[in-house]
Amino acid sequence: MRLQHHHPRPAPHAVAVDAATQGNSSSSLDLRPPVMINSCTGRMGHSAAEAVVRAGLQLVPFTLTGFSAGVAVSNIGISGIPVELVGKERRQEAMDVVKDRYPGLVVVDYTMPNCVNDNAEFYARNGVPFVMGTTGGDRAKVAAAAEAAGVYAVVAPQMGKQVVAFQAMMEVMAQQYPGVFTGYSLTVTESHQRNKADVSGTAKAVVASLRQMGVEGFKDSDIRKIRDREGQLQMGVPEDHLGGHAFHTYTLTSPDGSVQFKFKHNVVERSIYAEGTVDAVLFLAKKRAEAAKEKVYNMVDVLLEGSLR
Repeated sequence: MRLQHHHPRPAPHAVAVDAATQGNSSSSLDLRPPVMINSCTGRMGHSAAEAVVRAGLQLVPFTLTGFSAGVAVSNIGISGIPVELVGKERRQEAMDVVKDRYPGLVVVDYTMPNCVNDNAEFYARNGVPFVMGTTGGDRAKVAAAAEAAGVYAVVAPQMGKQVVAFQAMMEVMAQQYPGVFTGYSLTVTESHQRNKADVSGTAKAVVASLRQMGVEGFKDSDIRKIRDREGQLQMGVPEDHLGGHAFHTYTLTSPDGSVQFKFKHNVVERSIYAEGTVDAVLFLAKKRAEAAKEKVYNMVDVLLEGSLR
């Protein structure tokens, strides 16, 4: 069965796109590759797809979803571009078509935590570079799948460049000043939109750095995850951003309570992650063009490259 293109009415917030940016050819070493976003049905995937178009990159008009056969094929519009939804039972057929039509492809994954490892193995089997922006799953296995297949990948629990820079700063502090917070107690609160099922990967990474700085007895399960409306409002989330935000607060208190340090990073909307995703895509295209020996990277590597848009 051949995949078909339908032409639905564009999404309500669609913007006009120059047709020249949506051609069907690309060098296999193109530094501005065609990009397939899985899944555009989610808010993060949709935002990333819009960022791809804004950056003048070619958006592949297919998106893989986890939907069952009964509802697998439908259409959505991304910035005026029709995108066909393809369920898991047809994903290999779709990938064969996409690889043939869009050489130099890079895939971006914004699906669900329970799909992370299966999707990574699927991309690796198909030999396509990928950005794993979805949180959850076994990240070591994601990296191992890419390494084993010789596929370039950016695997990151956090795609926002500035938040990643904060996370990297904490890692540097941990390396330079191990034990500096010995004896201090820690509380961590994170709030995201209600449909984010897992605990923030960024919070876990920052907590890991704080452990290296001497914090003891704090487990990932101690991170307070707020998903209810009242708790989010109390944390300071604007009411009109309850459906899309990321508020994090890390509080360190000295043993006698006389000293307190507080780190916060609050984000509303998804543009910070979407723009970082595009940087990761361009980074992978560059590494592929250079035939870099290293295959698997994170967002800190993207930052260190120093070629952000």
